[in-house]
Amino acid sequence: MQKQAILGLLTIIMMMGSAAYAAAELTVAPAKAKVCMSCHGQGGRSTRDKYPILAGQVPGYIAKQLADFKSGARKFPIMSGMAAKLSKQDMADLDAYFSSQPGVTGSVKKADLPLALYGEKIFRGGHKKLSVSPCMACHAPDGKGVMPHFPRLAGQHAAYIEKQLFAFKASRRTSDNSIMQEIAFRLSAKEIKALALYVQGIK
Repeated sequence: MQKQAILGLLTIIMMMGSAAYAAAELTVAPAKAKVCMSCHGQGGRSTRDKYPILAGQVPGYIAKQLADFKSGARKFPIMSGMAAKLSKQDMADLDAYFSSQPGVTGSVKKADLPLALYGEKIFRGGHKKLSVSPCMACHAPDGKGVMPHFPRLAGQHAAYIEKQLFAFKASRRTSDNSIMQEIAFRLSAKEIKALALYVQGIK
């Protein structure tokens, strides 16, 4: 009983410490995030589809991507230059700030609905003929991701998702789990577009 009480107390202390640390990150991050917002929008809610939405991303994912840009594991000249100036603490602060922001509710144009519905079938049921598992198995049924390695897709710009899937398909993006390269390689251009449209519209 005494051992359980001590373990319980330690857990509470660790949780309090984590909460205090997160609060500290959030107090310094808005100032650090200003330069990010020039492209990614206020609070990380980008309105331009060539810049991904950062708001509501799963905790840990943004910090990992920034570290990859800094190390060169993920290649994109603009982001590599921005990340080069960041410390590990800066990355943690930015991650905490953007992941705490409300996510974006996406939508799909009426003309794109048939293709988006095809994308939903793949997202939820996979593609047996291509040996592709349901996307929701890793990214969650609501598309909001699973921390820290499987990002939020819900509401993300379709054009950005499509670009990244093609990058995985061509092995231009190799810094994440290799499963994405394997999956994207099996998908056709139509299936990639369909998935991108569907996840953009997830409520």
